[in-house]
Amino acid sequence: MTRPHNFYASEPPGPFSADQIRDGDPYELSNGHAIHCMSGGRRHGLSHDAGHLVLSTDPATHAAPIDLGLAWNEGKNLRAPDLCVGEFDNEPGWEPGVPPLAVEYADRGQNESELRAKIAELLERGVRYLWVVRLTGPLRVEVHQPGCKMQIVSADGELHAPGVLSNPVPVRALVDREAALAQTLRNLLQRQGIESLEAVRAEGEAEGKAKGEAKGQAVGRAESLLHVLHARGWTVDASLRRKILACRDHGQLDGWLVKAVTASSLQLVFGKD
Repeated sequence: MTRPHNFYASEPPGPFSADQIRDGDPYELSNGHAIHCMSGGRRHGLSHDAGHLVLSTDPATHAAPIDLGLAWNEGKNLRAPDLCVGEFDNEPGWEPGVPPLAVEYADRGQNESELRAKIAELLERGVRYLWVVRLTGPLRVEVHQPGCKMQIVSADGELHAPGVLSNPVPVRALVDREAALAQTLRNLLQRQGIESLEAVRAEGEAEGKAKGEAKGQAVGRAESLLHVLHARGWTVDASLRRKILACRDHGQLDGWLVKAVTASSLQLVFGKD
């Protein structure tokens, strides 16, 4: 039997509360009624991974946890969006706050009535943007906002969350790892005050050419790399500086540049080279 989207809200409260659900248990709660949540398949899981990369690195993002349990209504409601964006305390227990953005991935076997109930409850709770990524049929995202008609953004479109995210999110970046990595690199550069990798390269190449170097592009890449290392707050000694400026391999310089943006230490950028 297909339940109406407000089935649980219209029923007497169920017997369960959030304090009875353990971390990792495959259940959510709606007005005290337990909802069994199964694990996702490969496409669902890999799409999850791509979306997390993009959302967690946006310059405005504090955190973008996966399957974070949100509890309210005196523990009678416990919902865990696939992804959510917001500020959360790193403490044990369920999250009592309201993330401004939540994301759900819907694949084969999706229980539509349960999904509608979850959307309604999260919007009523105060979530400002709820994106449902449809993995079956043509790739698309349903955009739900309180008091607004649902909008659909196609695979080639972009998603916006003003006041939550700094950058628009390409729909494909929520499911495709290569698209996600490209957007993630842009996000990480901007977190260091650099607009884009293209801007870094252009600036460096212009500097190299202006100096009349025969191999100005390589010199420009090298100087761009030094700018990024400085922006990360790392000290480049004279030996390493000479190594970088002497390199004429564009691929090597680009590899170092990407690592310089994503690595957690200077050793991880150059350690194996």
